[in-house]
Amino acid sequence: MATGTSGSHSSGYVAQLGSVAWQSLSRLVRTPSHSRRAEARRALARRWLGLAMLTALAIGLLMFAVDVAAIKQMPPRGTASLWPLRIFTDLGKSTYVLWALAGLLLLILLIMPRLTGLSRQVWIAFGVRVQYIFLSVGVAVLSAEVLKYIIGRSRPFVGGEANAFLYQHFAGNPAFESLPSGHATTAFALAFAVSAVWRKVTLLMMVYAVLICVSRVILLAHHPSDVVGGALTGVIGAMFVRYWFAARRLGFSIGRDGSIEPLAGPSGASLKRVAREALAP
Repeated sequence: MATGTSGSHSSGYVAQLGSVAWQSLSRLVRTPSHSRRAEARRALARRWLGLAMLTALAIGLLMFAVDVAAIKQMPPRGTASLWPLRIFTDLGKSTYVLWALAGLLLLILLIMPRLTGLSRQVWIAFGVRVQYIFLSVGVAVLSAEVLKYIIGRSRPFVGGEANAFLYQHFAGNPAFESLPSGHATTAFALAFAVSAVWRKVTLLMMVYAVLICVSRVILLAHHPSDVVGGALTGVIGAMFVRYWFAARRLGFSIGRDGSIEPLAGPSGASLKRVAREALAP
């Protein structure tokens, strides 16, 4: 009898788990319903255009006036004393960031069937925010990979000399995947997404993203213009995903002027309370 009860309980948990996962995916792909999504789309297009023009100008100036001079000032690749920087720069590696976020999403999913009522709603709200951050980074990184393949810009000193204008388009060669920087894309997508949800950490996240970009140049993984291009790719990717969520009334609201603002989310105290409830025997 005990075995049967245990099996029934396990079967019920798995069924709830599947239901939660299906509902989560369904919310993401449902038809947009926000009445102000057109205003948000126009505002987003204006911001994209402004960012793209400003960044294109900055990249052009950096390529012609700064890139070669800057990388010539960097320590030789492989310098032993730079080991702390090589550890730090991995905080912007897309694989690590995405796996960490995926693990957090899985944990949220596994806990969900154990919650009911208000606790479940709090946990769902938290899950939506983590989902937004994960997809922001994922979409931005995927876009960067496509751009790298198309542009085919060489990394610093490929070919034996400092050359800001060495390209092999569609090469699929890691030595020619410098623009945009993948680490910069990841760092700025993560910084924008986290700041869009939790405004209080904006300064901290921006410092993190900028330092990741600086580390890529010092380690001779990228030219300065590459990290600027990565920053733009990350921000635009996160902005697009934010619009996608807002248009479906997930985690964000749209103002009359098309501005997108985060909905009030669960506090740290409420999340701790729910986590203790879920993990209690």
